[in-house]
This record gives sequence, structure tokens and C-alpha cells, in this order.
Amino acid sequence: MRHSWRYLLFRNCSRSHHRVPNMSQVLLPSIPPRTHSFHNISSHSRFAPSFNMRKELSVLNYTNTPISCYSFSSEAAVEQKDPDHVLVTVNDIFTRFSDSKDITRELESNDIVISHDMILKVLRNVESSPDVARRFFDWVLESNGEKLSSKSFNKMLCILGVNGLVEEFWSLVDVMKKKGYGIHGGVRDIVAVKFEKEGLQSDLERLKGVFASGSVDNSMEKVCARVCKIVRSNIWGEDVEQSLRDLNISFSNDLVKMVVENLGTEPAKALIFFRWVEECRLVKHDELTYNAMARVLGREDCIDRFWKVVDEMKSFGYEMETETYVKVLGRFSKRKMIEDAVQLYEFAMAGSNKPSASCCTFLLRKIAVSKPLDMRLFFRVVRIFKDSGNVLTNSTVNAVLKSLTSVGRLGECNKVLRVLEDGGFIADDNLQSKITFRLASSGKKDETAEFMDYLEASNTNIDHKVWASLIEGCCAAGDLETATGHFQTMVEKEGVSHAGYAFEWLVNSYCIRKRATDAYKLLHKYVTENELRPWHSTYKELIRKLLAQGGFEDALNILGLMKDHGFPPSVDPFIGYVSKSGSSDDAFAFLKSMTTKRFPSMSVVIRVFEALLKAGRQSEAQDLLSKCPGYVRNNADVLNLFCSMKSVQVVAAPPVVA
Repeated sequence: MRHSWRYLLFRNCSRSHHRVPNMSQVLLPSIPPRTHSFHNISSHSRFAPSFNMRKELSVLNYTNTPISCYSFSSEAAVEQKDPDHVLVTVNDIFTRFSDSKDITRELESNDIVISHDMILKVLRNVESSPDVARRFFDWVLESNGEKLSSKSFNKMLCILGVNGLVEEFWSLVDVMKKKGYGIHGGVRDIVAVKFEKEGLQSDLERLKGVFASGSVDNSMEKVCARVCKIVRSNIWGEDVEQSLRDLNISFSNDLVKMVVENLGTEPAKALIFFRWVEECRLVKHDELTYNAMARVLGREDCIDRFWKVVDEMKSFGYEMETETYVKVLGRFSKRKMIEDAVQLYEFAMAGSNKPSASCCTFLLRKIAVSKPLDMRLFFRVVRIFKDSGNVLTNSTVNAVLKSLTSVGRLGECNKVLRVLEDGGFIADDNLQSKITFRLASSGKKDETAEFMDYLEASNTNIDHKVWASLIEGCCAAGDLETATGHFQTMVEKEGVSHAGYAFEWLVNSYCIRKRATDAYKLLHKYVTENELRPWHSTYKELIRKLLAQGGFEDALNILGLMKDHGFPPSVDPFIGYVSKSGSSDDAFAFLKSMTTKRFPSMSVVIRVFEALLKAGRQSEAQDLLSKCPGYVRNNADVLNLFCSMKSVQVVAAPPVVA
């Protein structure tokens, strides 16, 4: 039976989601090689015989699930940015040269490939320079006419209109009508404002008249709607083909693109229509139509057909548009089709519309959180990125490590770093410090040791900041013994000249866990044996914690170490301690420890007495006074202090009742 493939439309066939066919495996339609010239749609006013679809059966693998029930996001997976220098170069070439041969030579020498995306970007870039825009557009129309779309024509039309080039505006409108293109509503509104502002009333009326009579653009939309209605309403067959013929329309590439996009929820029918119009020689597919078809097929349930169309597009020398790449990559990543996403990235990087560096970061992060972690794919992305002349940065690697951490895979970072190193990446001191802290603070001892060994094996002098991060991470994880061991190793290898930060972390961590006495022993050891010079803040905090945790004698000993290092003694914590809970002996010992002389200055002595008396500890104050040297007991300020305190007590005493 003729067109027996119709009955296979929804046949359930198996499909590999991960194997991408090679070009030799993809069945290409029997179409003669094409040149990149604009296809004259008027040459196909007659319809060819009925479309032979048998050759397509091998790639139309329909499932029992209605395709229209699937939904997918067209949100961009990553932000794409065209390199500024390319646009600047194109602008410069069309500013300096007018001869077509000179322009072609300059573009080729700068490895600039003209694509649909590139045309739109250049026109946006030169919209304030109408002469350059016209020169560029005319050159493209002459040499790469098939790359121009309705959108390109309308962009050029807008540039002419807003810059007051009325005659050129209407000339381009006539050219567009001949090609089946019309004025977009947005362009009409912008140009209408310009015409009204300039008092071009006749041109304004003419512009309105185009739409009053039904613009070509609207007619294309209406034709598209009729075509889509026919295709959607019936199973494809001779009756559908005849209904399309009865429309008696000329198919342009723009119309085909529009129809394919509107059939996006039914990709199987969109692909049949796509093949039919070319098999019947109604159009020659170009970059626009191929990209539209790729965007429709770029989804999980059409993956084999997608790669066939994409490879076919490449074989004809057409580029994948940035819009296509972004939309399809977004769907692949959303559906966790990571291998296909990497394949798409490799395909795009081989073309002229290369994805931005942020896309590499995006894919590496997606791989890092995928189950399982596929290091083969990770290496593949790194290799693709490197082979395109790019260099991995700290920000990319840091983003990948954050992704690993988010799914509890930080222990895999050593594998990842080795792959990145093969890609030419060398972590700087700051990144090494971040990695070290993350590993140590997560309690991954083996992985931390492996990373430190990796740094040493790479002939890198481990910076003191890395050591500090290692110790800080162990402290954050509560593993003080391991942190102490790492500090010992740091001192042995690096000395004590940069050990202050790490040692303060170590001391504070001991103190926080109510082990101030152990912290003191550690400090005393490294000060006396290794000539460590702790920070002033380290001394002060340790004194405060020792006094709070019952280490008064050790705190007094620290005063001597502080004096040896030229730091002023920490007085306030001791005065607070003896005034609240210390004995008179504690107060006397503190005053004796304050100086190498017989006694400290009278100002310190008076502060101690004031604190004791203010705390209501007159007995301890009297005991301390009795232990002080005579010059202290007879000091006028001291006597006045005690006398004033007695006077206050007498006044405050209640009267004796007879």
C-alpha cells in the first residue's frame, strides 16, 4: 500500500538516549549538494509528486506517549555573549572598505563566518551608523543572501526608517514583498513615530495603508495558521498533502521555519512537514529552517532524530544558531541528559557561534552534581574547552567545588583537580586555601591528606595561608588533635614567622572547648622551644579564658611572656577576676607579677582596691592592704579611698533603736 509508513506513525520503537549516531550511520535524504545562495521560491510554483517518506522510517521512532503532552523549558541555560572584538572587527571592515572583494578578503583573514545570528548582532551593533549598516546588508544580500531572514530584513528596515532614509526604506519594502516578507508590527510602530515626528504625513499614511490592506507579514502568519491546522488535524497522508497543495501557496524558508516552530508540540509531524516540502522541491532548506527543526527536535523523546538533523545541517555547512544551542541545552540539562548536553557543547564549540566560557562552567557543575559523577564526561568538557584555546580560571574551579560540596561529594575533588590539571589548570594559593579548608572542615581526613600530598608532589611550595586554612578547617571540624599535629608539621617545614594566624585559631579553638589549660601548655611550648611570637590578641584572649576556666596561675605566667615580647600587660581581665572571685592572695600575686620591680605603679594598685571595695569585698581589700609594702599602706590616695568607703558605710548604716 502506498504511504504505508502512515500506519507506523505511532509505532513503539526502542531508542537509545545516549548514543549519538556517527555521520555514516545517519540516513540523509537524497538531495543533491547545495550551494549557499538564496533559494528563489518563485521557481517552485508547481507542486512535485506525492512525497516519498519511506526513507524516513528508520529515524521516525514514535512512542505510544502522545508527544504533545510533553513540556519543556526554553529558558536559556546560560547567558551567551558574542565576543565584542568580532563585532568591532566587522564594524571596522565595513567602515573602511566599500569594495566587495576587499570586504571578503578582510573577513576571511579575520576568520569571521557570516551566520544568521551574526547578521542580527552586527545590525544591532551598527544601527546608529546607517551607512555602515547599508554597506553590510547589501554585501550579505549579494554574497550570503540565504542567511537573510524576515527578521534580518525588518532590522535593516527599522534602521533605515529611524534614520530618516525614507526612499531606501520603501525600496527595501518592495524587495521584501517580492521575497514574501512583510513589515513586523514592532518595526511599523517605531517607524510610524519617526514619520509623524518628521511630518512625513504621506509616508505615514502609506505605512498605515500597508497594514489596512493586510500586510505580507500578517498574511504569512495566516498562511502558517492554515498549514498548521491541516497538519495537526489529520494523520499525515495523501489527503493532507492534497490539502496543502490546494492552498496554492509558495513556500519560503521563513514560512517553513514559522510552520515548524508552530508545530513544536508535535515534533513528529513537524519533521514530516520539514522533509515533505524539500522532497517536493518547494524549498531548499537553509540555516534558518534547519535550526528551527533542531529546536523542535531538541528534546528527550526525539533525541535520535535531533542528532540526525543536526549532523545533516553540519554536512551542508550550516551553523547552529546561538538561540538553538541555548534552548536545547536548557532542555537537556533540565531533563538531566548530561551526555547529550556535552555532545551538544562539543558540536557548538566546533562551529563559529561558540558558547561562552560560562557554558563550560555550567556543564562542569551539572556533571559534578549528576549521579553518578562521570569523570569521563568531565574530562571531555575540559578537553573541548582547552582545545578551543581557552584557559580554565579559579572562578570556574571554585564553582565546581561548590557544586561538589552541595551534594556531599567534596571528597571527589582530588579526582576533579587531576582532570583540571591535565587541562592546564594550576590552582593559585587562594584557591588552594579554599580547597584545603573545605576538605578539612568537612572532616575528610584521608582526602585532605591526599590533597596536601598532591600539592607537595606538584613541586609547589605550600603557602603559609594553605597551612593556616588546613589548621582552621580542622578546628572548625572540632578535631583539635589533628589540627595540633598539622601545626607542628607547619612549624617544622615553614618555621614560625607566619604562624601567628594559625596559632590564634588553634588557641581559640581549645579555649572554646573549655580547654584553656591545654592551650596554655601549647603556647608555652612553642614560645620557649620554637621562639613562636603569638599575636597580642592571642595572649589577651587566652588570659581571659584561663581566668574563666580556673587557670589563674597559668594566666599570671602569660604576663611574663607578654612582657618578653614587648606587649603591654593585660590588666583588665585580672582586675575583673580578683574583684569578683579572687582572694587577697590572688590579688597580691597579680600585683607582684605586673612588674620586675617591687610593686607596680600606684595607679594599678588603686584600681585593684577600687574594684574590690566597689564589689563589696572590704575584708579582701583590707587583707590585701595589710600585705602591701608600707609605702602603699601609707599612700594618701589609698588612705582616702578606704576612709571614703568607711564614711559611706556609716551614712548608710540604719539608726540604733533605743
